[in-house]
Amino acid sequence: MKTIGLIGGMSWESTAHYYRVLNEETARKRGGLHSAPLLLLSVDFAPIETLQRSGKWEEAGTLLATHAKTLEAGGAKVLGLATNTMHIVAERMAEGLAIPFVHIADPTANALLEKGISRAGLLGTRFTMEMDFYKDKLKSRGLDVVVPDREIEDINRIIYDELCRGVVREESRRFFIQAISRLAQRGAQAVILGCTEIAMLVYEVSSPLPVFDTTDLHAKALVSAALAD
Repeated sequence: MKTIGLIGGMSWESTAHYYRVLNEETARKRGGLHSAPLLLLSVDFAPIETLQRSGKWEEAGTLLATHAKTLEAGGAKVLGLATNTMHIVAERMAEGLAIPFVHIADPTANALLEKGISRAGLLGTRFTMEMDFYKDKLKSRGLDVVVPDREIEDINRIIYDELCRGVVREESRRFFIQAISRLAQRGAQAVILGCTEIAMLVYEVSSPLPVFDTTDLHAKALVSAALAD
C-alpha cells in the first residue's frame, strides 16, 4: 500500500474524522492489524481563514503548494486535501507534483451517479456554495446542483463559528435539516455535505434526503488510490 499524504487542519475537527476513516477503510480492505501509512501535514487554520476572507486565493494556493511538495518529498505517493473549500486552489496546489492528487469532488460525483442521482443539493461554506469551482466539477459529470437560496450566510456562520470549533448545537442541526428540506422541495434527490465538518451535525437518519458525506467518500477514495497498482 502506498503512503498517503494528507494536508489537514482546515479544520482539525474534520481532519480527525479523516484519520479514523482512512484507518478503518484500510483495515476493512486489508484485514488484520493493517492501518493506513500516512503523512499528515496539519496546518494552522487561522491564517488560512484570514486569506479566505480576504480573497487572497493565489497566496493560499502558493502556501498549500509548498505543503504538497513537502509531503511528496517526505515519501507520499498519493495526495489528498482534507477540506472542500480549499479545493478552490487545487490546481495551483497540485501544479508540478509527480504524485496523483485525489480531488474531493470526484468520489462524490461517482457515488451520486452510482445511486442514480441526477440533481443534488450542495451545502458548504459560502465559498463552496457561491463559487463555481465545486459545482462545475459536478456539472462536468452531468449532475445538476442546487444550493440554498436564503440560508447561505447562516450556514457559513455555523460552520466557522461552531463546527470548526467543535461546537455542535441542536438548534443548528434543526436549521440544517430545514435547509435540506427546502432543497428537497426544489427537486434535490440527495444532499452533498460539501464541507468536511457538516457530518458532525447532519446524519443520514435525521436528514429528509439521502446524505453524501464528502469526508467519508474522499477518505475511502484515498485508500483505494493508495492500494491501486
